[in-house]
Order: sequence, then structure tokens, then C-alpha cells
Amino acid sequence: MKIIGKDYTRYILLIIVGIIIIYPLIWLLLASFKTNEEIFGVTTSFLPEKFSLKAYIEGWKGSGQFTYGHFFINTFKLVVPTVVFTVASSVLVAYGFARFKFPFKKILFAIMISTLMLPNAVIIIPRYILFKNLGWLDTYYPFIVPAVFACFPFFIFLVVQFIRGLPKELDESAFLDGCNSFTILTKILLPLCKPAIFSVALLQFIWTWNDFLDSLIFINSIKKFTLTLGLRMSLDAQAAVNWDQIMAMATLTIVPCIVLFFFAQKYFVEGIATTGLKG
Repeated sequence: MKIIGKDYTRYILLIIVGIIIIYPLIWLLLASFKTNEEIFGVTTSFLPEKFSLKAYIEGWKGSGQFTYGHFFINTFKLVVPTVVFTVASSVLVAYGFARFKFPFKKILFAIMISTLMLPNAVIIIPRYILFKNLGWLDTYYPFIVPAVFACFPFFIFLVVQFIRGLPKELDESAFLDGCNSFTILTKILLPLCKPAIFSVALLQFIWTWNDFLDSLIFINSIKKFTLTLGLRMSLDAQAAVNWDQIMAMATLTIVPCIVLFFFAQKYFVEGIATTGLKG
């Protein structure tokens, strides 16, 4: 009975913590159905007086010639290639570090890991100058090209640790059967690396989707604005901000991330839980 009591206490604490964490999202969702007067009025009601889609309809029109549908398309144009190339390049580089021996391997791996210690504020100016000289400003190349060349050491480290946890006997057996290194990667290791791959894809999707600073610095024209910049523009474009419309568009902005997480949470949790275990 004592054990059962402890379990109930644990569940109650988890429920309380869960409610505290999810409360801002619930408030955001309900506020999107309220009017400005309800949001900032004297009423303390948690629920709106009347559920209306007016904020979504008006907010979707945007504040100028571009609607939020345009911003959604721009965001997908930036995020999808970045995620795909990040997964592909991270897996290839991680496979090399985890399974091959080559000169200066440990030194190169240490240098790669050391770049994790560099804050974004330190490298933002050199990156800006580099992309300006290449003529990449106001394009999506500053996001996509680094993903092609595996410029995300955290994801490489994550996949390296996962591959190291897979028995090398699998590679040796496949090699004896006539498989080359690329076939071993694609036919043997990749199916086993699904949790790590899903973790990389999910994290990169969410981070790139929600990115504001880099988008603000590298993208200048409104035509190429992403959702984060579109939301910010809606705040600056009007003297009196329609917060109900901002809440509605913010709600729509986070929906893809939530949906993707729920579909991939099984592999994500498994990938995070098993990364770092060596066989």
C-alpha cells in the first residue's frame, strides 16, 4: 500500500507540473478566440465569452500584400531542405567518425566538438560577412548550404554515439557477404538508426522553424519572410496591435511542430534515451 501511495503521489506531481508547463499554450489557444477587449479588459474569465474565428480570418490576411499562407510556404521552403540535408550530411560524417580509421581522426573530432562551445553571437558577424561576400544575403542559402556540409556538430555527435552503440559484427558480416561501405550504411545501419535520424530531423525542424535571429539578419525582403518575421512585422505594422490576431497566427505557427512531435515522439524518445550507450 505504501508503494501504491508513492506512485499516486508521483503521478499527481507529474500532472501538476504538466499543467503548469502546458498552461501558456492553453491560454494562447483560448486567447486567440477572444477580442482585444477581453484579453486586456477587466474580466478575469479564462474562457472567451464567445468562440469566434474572426481573429484567424482577419489575421491570416496579414498586414500588407502578403498573407500568412505566403509566410507558411516560405518557411517550408527554408525548413524542409535544411532538415533533409542536415540528416543526410550528419549521418555521413557520423558514419565516418564512428566506423573508419583515418589520420587525425581524434583531433578532428575534438575540433568539431569544440565548436559546440562557440555561442551564436560570436560567429554571427563572420557568417554575415562571408554570406555577404558570396552574395547569399536575402536568400535561404545561409540556412541550406551549411546543412549540406554538416555544420551542426551536435547532430553529428548524437548520431556518432548512436552508431557506436551498434555492434561492429553487423558491419563485418555484411562485408563478408560482399557489401561495400556505402551499402552497409544504407542497408544495415540506417534502418537501425531510425531513432537517431528522427531525433535529428525533429530537433532541426523545430529549431529552424522557430528561428528568429538568423532569419532577421539574413533575410531582408518581405517577400521572403518566414513565419517568425511575419509575426514580428504584424506587431510593427500597426499602431494599435490586434493581439487576438497575433495570438491566432501564433497558434497556427506552432501547430506543425506539435503535430510533427506527436507523430515522431516514439522514435525521438528512443533516440534520446539510447544515445551515448556503447556496445
